[in-house]
Amino acid sequence: MKIVVRVRLEVSAYQADALAATLRACNRAANHVSRIAFDSGEKRRNGLQPKVYRHIKDEFDLSAQPACRVVKKVCDAYATLNATVKAGRLGPSGDKRRNRAESKPISFREYAAQAFDDRCLSWNTDQRTVSIWTVSGRLKGIRFTCSDGAAKVLAEHRRGESDLVHRDGRWYLFATCDVPAPAAYLPSDWLGVDLGIVNIATTSDGTVLSGRRLERYRKRMVHLRAKLQMKKTKSAKRRLKALRRREQRFATDTNHSISKTIVTTAERTSRGIALEDLTGIRERVKAKHDQRYRLHSWAFAQLGAFVEYKAKRAGVPVVRVNPAHTSRQCSACWHTHRHNRVNQAAFACRACGTTLHADVNGSRNIRHRAADAWTRGAVNRPTSA
Repeated sequence: MKIVVRVRLEVSAYQADALAATLRACNRAANHVSRIAFDSGEKRRNGLQPKVYRHIKDEFDLSAQPACRVVKKVCDAYATLNATVKAGRLGPSGDKRRNRAESKPISFREYAAQAFDDRCLSWNTDQRTVSIWTVSGRLKGIRFTCSDGAAKVLAEHRRGESDLVHRDGRWYLFATCDVPAPAAYLPSDWLGVDLGIVNIATTSDGTVLSGRRLERYRKRMVHLRAKLQMKKTKSAKRRLKALRRREQRFATDTNHSISKTIVTTAERTSRGIALEDLTGIRERVKAKHDQRYRLHSWAFAQLGAFVEYKAKRAGVPVVRVNPAHTSRQCSACWHTHRHNRVNQAAFACRACGTTLHADVNGSRNIRHRAADAWTRGAVNRPTSA
């Protein structure tokens, strides 16, 4: 399985300037290549590279391999756009979003990330240093910091390209590592997990992982940002810049903790994990104006991805089930009715009288559906020893 390890570079002022100049040159070249690809209609690497290779080397002062990486970056961007359009995520033909995306060349930000392969970037994991090509020459001995576990993964499993990223005044490398995953075991049962906003995750065991702390933090950040934006002073703008992505990092840390708890529980009890397939939920759900921020701040896709990759590393099977009516169906007698869900927190079956926490009832329905999905071969099942 492929995972990404992030390390932070400890750079001097000169090294930071050289890295910044390199990103600017690569992205200017990428914008030039993108315009040619858009005008000519040639978006395959084999056809596009002969048209632009010599020019971007001379015009933007790029070496041979970085020039090739720039062309690949542009071709990959157009391939991603094409896949997004085919999947319908930009709407049908004639939709404004789709027309906006298809009517002009793809553009790259001045400091957008740039991929480097082993010819442009070399690692010394023992000394925790890297050597990287720049437009100012090769920079050697740049120290990086990461955890001991991340350093071990880098040393043993790093494969392919690494991305140079500039974020909030700091420099990072995102390295792709190919870590062998253990074979998934045959589950004795399933741990159903219901994802929500008030309660981020609720398991079929009755464990409720509340989102109140994250909700309070979000409200506080919204209030703080609004107050700083009203001031319109230089110090307020500096403070707003310092607060950038802080809420996102807080939510990511929360999702890491919750996903680790779920996977550890399933692994300890030899069970699999059952999640709802919530693909496209933001397009399906029609929220009121005051609820849209909460819905679009809800990082359920990230939490699901964290659960899946942690489970894969631990050999825990994961299955996605149809989420239809999991909140309205009784987990005891299977009676389904919209009035069974009394309110956000309460479930009371109108047929058998069962009363439960609504999220616990939903997670138990997910658990029951997981066994059926597993039996029907909805996932790749391991063979018993």
